[in-house]
Amino acid sequence: MSGGAADTGTGGRRPLGRRRLGFAVLAIVAVAGGGVGVTALTTPQRPPADQAGTKGLPPATAPVTRGDLTDSSQQDGTLGHLGERKINAGGPGGTLTWLAPPGSVVKRDERLYEVDGEAVRLMYGDRPMYRTLKTGDEGTDVRRLEENLAALGFTGFDVDEEYTAKTAAAVKRWQKSHGLKQTGTVGPDRIAFAGSAIRVKEAGSASGADSGGGGRIAPGDRVTPGSPVLTVTGSERVVSFKVPAPEAGSLRTGTRVRVTLPDGTRLPGKVSAVGRIATAGDDPQDKTPKIDITVSFDDPAEVKGVDQSPVTVELAGETRRDVLSVPVNALLALPDGGFGVQVVENGAARDVEVELGMFAQGRVEISGGGLREGMKVGVPS
Repeated sequence: MSGGAADTGTGGRRPLGRRRLGFAVLAIVAVAGGGVGVTALTTPQRPPADQAGTKGLPPATAPVTRGDLTDSSQQDGTLGHLGERKINAGGPGGTLTWLAPPGSVVKRDERLYEVDGEAVRLMYGDRPMYRTLKTGDEGTDVRRLEENLAALGFTGFDVDEEYTAKTAAAVKRWQKSHGLKQTGTVGPDRIAFAGSAIRVKEAGSASGADSGGGGRIAPGDRVTPGSPVLTVTGSERVVSFKVPAPEAGSLRTGTRVRVTLPDGTRLPGKVSAVGRIATAGDDPQDKTPKIDITVSFDDPAEVKGVDQSPVTVELAGETRRDVLSVPVNALLALPDGGFGVQVVENGAARDVEVELGMFAQGRVEISGGGLREGMKVGVPS
C-alpha cells in the first residue's frame, strides 16, 4: 500500500490505501428539481505503475474550489407553439375568398379569413362567438365584445353584460372603420373569438367543405357554418417534453430552466404547465407512463428556430452554496469503505479522508480533514 496517512484524531495514524476511482465507476441519477441523488460505486482500481509520480506524487493535480454546486438534469424537448384549436366558419356560409397564410400571426381586429369577400376578424375571448348580438342582449359574450371595442378605442359605454344603445353606437363606429354597413349589430359572420393573438398553423380540413376533393380548403372552396377554416395555435413559442410520472412530482410551475436551441443559443425560461394525466410514449420499447411538461421563455422574442426543432432543456435541481468541491476523479476509495483525496503540498502527498456531499457538474462536494480552498489534490493525468 502506497501513499501517506490520515490523522485519526487520537494521535495515531492509519494507512488509507490510496486507490484511485477509475473512469465510469460513478453513476449518478438526479431527479430534476428535487435534488435527489443515487450513487453507485464499483470496485476501485489501483493506478498502473507507469502513471505513478515520483515520491508517491500523483501524475496531475486539481485545486479544491469553493462555490455553489447545482445538480441538474437534461431533457430532450421540442420547440413549438402553445395549444392548438380550430377556427370554424360562422354566418350563412359561402365561397372562401381569402385565408390568413400558414405561419402568420393574427392579432386583435385583424383578418382571419374572408367569405364572399367579407372579412371575419379576430377578437379576444375564451368562448366561441355563437350568436348575433343586438341591443337588449345580455351575457358574458356581450362583455367580451365590449372589452374588445374598448381596447380598440371604440368607447362611450359601460363594460358590462348588457348590450345597450351606447354599445350599438360603438359597434357602428367599428363597422364604419372597416367600411361595413353600420347596423349596430355584430355576429359570427364578422368576428371570431380566441384567447389571444394566434398563429396560423394550416388551413382547415376539406371534409365538410364543398372542395371537390380531400386535403385542405383553399380560396374558391365553399364553406358552410361550423366547417373548419383554420387550424391555429397560440403565438407564443414554447418547449414541450415528457418526464416519467414518478419524476414529475418534483417539477412545479415556475421551476427555472435553460433551453439550448438548435443553433447553440441558451435562453432562460420556466416550467409553465405540468400535465395532470400520464400517458404511454410512442416508443414501443418504453411504455413508462409520462407527464407532459411545457416551458415558456423569459423573452419569447429572442427565440429562433422552426417548429418541431429538437432542443435541450436543462432543469436545475438542488443547489449547495459556498461549499468545497473537487473533480469526481480526485476521489480515492478506502479499504474500510470511506473516501479520501490525495493532498499535495510542499512537494509531498498525503491522503486525507473526506465526507462526500452533492455530486454535480463533474464535481463532488467534500468536507473534513482540514481542507481549504486552493489546496491541490491528485487526479489522473
